Formats: sequence, C-alpha cells, structure tokens
Amino acid sequence: MADIINLPMEQLQDLEYCIDSNPPWAETIILAFQNYILMLGTTVMIPVALVPLMGGSDGDKIRVIQTLLFVSGINTLLQALFGTRLPAVVGGSSAYLVPILYIIGDSSLQRITEPHERFLQSMRATQGALIVAASLQIILGYSQVWGLFSRFFSPLGMAPVVGLVGLGLFERGFPVVGNCVEIGIPMLLLVIGLSQYLKHIRPFKDVPIFERFPVLICVTIIWAYSHVLTAGGAYKNRPNVTQVSCRTDKANLIYDAPWFKFPYPLQWGAPTFSAGHSFAMMSAVLVSMIESTGAYQAASRLAIATPPPAYVLSRGIGWQGIGILLDGLFGTLTGSTVSVENVGLLGLTRVGSRRVVQISAGFMIFFATMGKFGALFASIPFPIFAALYCVLFGLVASVGLSFLQFTNMNSMRNLFILGISLFLGISVPQYFNNFWLTAHHGAVHTRAGWFDAFLNTIFASPPTVGLIVAVVLDNTLEVEKSKKDRGMPWWVKFRTFRGDNRNEEFYTLPFNLNRFFPPT
Repeated sequence: MADIINLPMEQLQDLEYCIDSNPPWAETIILAFQNYILMLGTTVMIPVALVPLMGGSDGDKIRVIQTLLFVSGINTLLQALFGTRLPAVVGGSSAYLVPILYIIGDSSLQRITEPHERFLQSMRATQGALIVAASLQIILGYSQVWGLFSRFFSPLGMAPVVGLVGLGLFERGFPVVGNCVEIGIPMLLLVIGLSQYLKHIRPFKDVPIFERFPVLICVTIIWAYSHVLTAGGAYKNRPNVTQVSCRTDKANLIYDAPWFKFPYPLQWGAPTFSAGHSFAMMSAVLVSMIESTGAYQAASRLAIATPPPAYVLSRGIGWQGIGILLDGLFGTLTGSTVSVENVGLLGLTRVGSRRVVQISAGFMIFFATMGKFGALFASIPFPIFAALYCVLFGLVASVGLSFLQFTNMNSMRNLFILGISLFLGISVPQYFNNFWLTAHHGAVHTRAGWFDAFLNTIFASPPTVGLIVAVVLDNTLEVEKSKKDRGMPWWVKFRTFRGDNRNEEFYTLPFNLNRFFPPT
C-alpha cells in the first residue's frame, strides 16, 4: 500500500508561473492574445442567438458583440485589480438566457411591429432588468453576506460544485463539434496532440510553444482549413445547420462592422424598468454568483494560490455586481460571469499569471473599438471553440474533483453526498432544458412569467443544483462527527484573510489600498 499513497497537496506542483510571477514580456503578450481569442466564442454566440429574436439586424448584432467585448475587458481588469485578483477573465454569461428570452417574449414588446424599434425597446427592457438585478449582487458582495454563506462550504461541498462548473457545460462540447465534424474533430485531435504529446518539443530556444500557445496554433491552422472548405464550395446545398456551423462567411459580421466604434453608456437609449423583468433577472444573478464562486476556486488552484478567503470572495462578487451594472448601462444584452474556458486555459498552458489576464483585458477593449478587426476574429466557426471546450471544461471539472484529496473518500457519507450532488447536478438541469427543446417553454409553466423564468433559470444551472444539494446534505448529515471526513481541518484556515500568511501575498489590493479597505 505504501507504494500507491500520494499525499494531499495544497498547491499544484507542475505549473510554471503562479498568480504573481510573470513570463517574459513577449510570451506574456502572446498568451494574453490567446486568452482574448478563446473568450470570443461565448461573446459571439450569445448576441448571434438573441439579437435576431429581438428584431435586430446584422449591424445591431455586431454592435452588441463589440459592446459585450468592450465591457468584458473593463470587468476583467476591475476583477484582476480590485476584485478577487485572480487571473480570471470575466465575460458574457449564458445563465441569463432564460430571463432574457422571457423579456423578449413579453407581449408588450411583441406587439411592436417595426423590427428595429422592437429591438431597441427589448434592449432597453433588458438593460433596466440588469441594472436592478445588479444591486442584489452588489449588496450580497459588499455586505459580506456571500462570505458568511461561504462558511458552509467544505472541500467535499466544493468538489461537485466546481466539477459541475465544467461538466455542466457538456452541451457546448461535442454536440456542437458534431455539427461540423470535418472541422471540429481535427481541431480536438490537434489540441490534444500539440498540448500533450508534443509539449516537450521546443523548436525556438527554450519556449515550449506547443504547450504555451496550443489555442493560437490550432485555431490558426483549422480556421485556415475551414476558409479553404468554404471558398471551395464544400458547403453548397448543405443543410442549414451545417451552413451556420461550418462557414466562415455566414454572419456578415465583417461587412456590417464599422472600422471604428466606441461603445458608451445608454447608447441604445434610456433603460426601461419592470418589476417582473427585474425579479426574473435576479435568478440569473444568483446563478452567475454560484458559477463564478466555483470558477474562482478552480482559478485559485490553477494559479497556485490559496482558496480565496470569505472576504476576498465577497469582494469579488461585489465587483462582479458592479460589472453587471456596467452591462446594463452599456447594453451588452447579457450579464457577466467568470469565463470557464479561460480558467481551463490556465491549466492547459501551465501559466496562472495575473498579468497575462490584465493584458488580455486590453486586447478586448482595443479590438472592441476596432470593429473590422474584431469581426474578423469573431468569424471563427463555433465548432472550433467547441473542440477547445471539450478539453478546457473537462480540465476545470477535474480541478474540482481534486478537492476530494482533502476528504475521506472511504466514508459512505461522503460517497453518498458526492454521488447524489453530481448526478442531480447533471440530471435536473437536463430535465429542465429538455422542455425548451420539446415544448418551447420551461418545466415551470404558470401564468406568472417572471416566476417561471426565476425557477427555470435556477434549476437549469448544474453548479447551482449541485451546490444546493451538496451544501444542504454536507451541513445536515452527521456534521460534528464528520469534520475530518469533510476536510474541515484543512479548509478552516482559508475562511479568514489572516488564517493563512500566503493570503496577503495573493489577495492584497494594489496601490496600498488595503490601508483604506482593510480585510475583515
């Protein structure tokens, strides 16, 4: 038995750059651009899906993409400087889709016959809902309520939550790759081959380019390949799903994009406010908080940092609330959350540097104003991103499961909690999502649309369902006698900022701001 025992390790040992160490400048800039390219998938996907439903044109679509990219850059910079200070990219969240669809389907908006006017009124209604809902997250963050709630977390409770942050996004993986297998499968195989089998090959000096830049290399090769297929007429007379998934010229993004456009607050007009819309949007805010909490835990481990203490977690959630407020003011159409794929990229490249993410925020802001260039990168077929997600989401899920090393997995209590949390975290959202495919409405379907949107959003989120099940069971089943089995002796020191000396190194605010905002 002695030969197979691997002792628990607080920090991963085979990562090369931690949160406060930086690669050489040239390498840092290329890594930052790689982060920018990766987050384009979700940034493009959400407006492309929603803007036509609102009556918007291709021009409106590219303007929303630019705005979302611009505000994502600002939010990423704020989070890396003043929030959790983890190397986490903040971008658009698909958790907001159900409330947004509820707002778009509002009868008062559907009665507007002129498409562009309906788009503007729908956007303003969404903005108003985001602004009001952001106040909930700001209050929960800066009041330290979220930090107090995190005292109920344990390594056993966090393992399924962080695991489901990755596993819960399985529908964005191979099901999308399968829509264009001639692009998606070569991309998947190339990423695995370069990042794992060829990672020790160094053609240029001492830089492991295949391990550091697999996304840039693979996207460039497969994107060029997809251009050849499109130009060669491979997709003529093919089904619409294939055309949308595979073609590089499908969305008219480059043609309709302006050369220069600077997004600004209230660019769509004055927001409109509705109690029902706002209440429905609050459900997405709660979901994004839970998903971001799991992503922060994964990012801290992949950046060789300690788990964020309750104070730091609350601070990050508060700044994320300010980010959602900016989403509402600028009109990004959706709210913000931590980009799971970019968290996974930390592990794939073995670089957890904060500086890389800060510079990537600069790329987001720059290319959001340079419309043609941003639209060029946004024309990358989505199956290319889906192939990357197969690797990166899986990596985040495995980081979550690594928390189990601090628990007793020979305990039937722990096995029960872990198993039912993972299973229901996947099964319950699948049940709720199936209703949208078959009946075109959520599983909860009453006369109160805001109530439907609230519950359908909550229970369509795997990390949220997983957290509800895991935290409730972990804090009600044999709590006192299971402290060691749950991993609490190791976890308890990370509850407070002063509980571990390393917290000050990782999470202290810049510019000596801790003098004015001391940790509590």
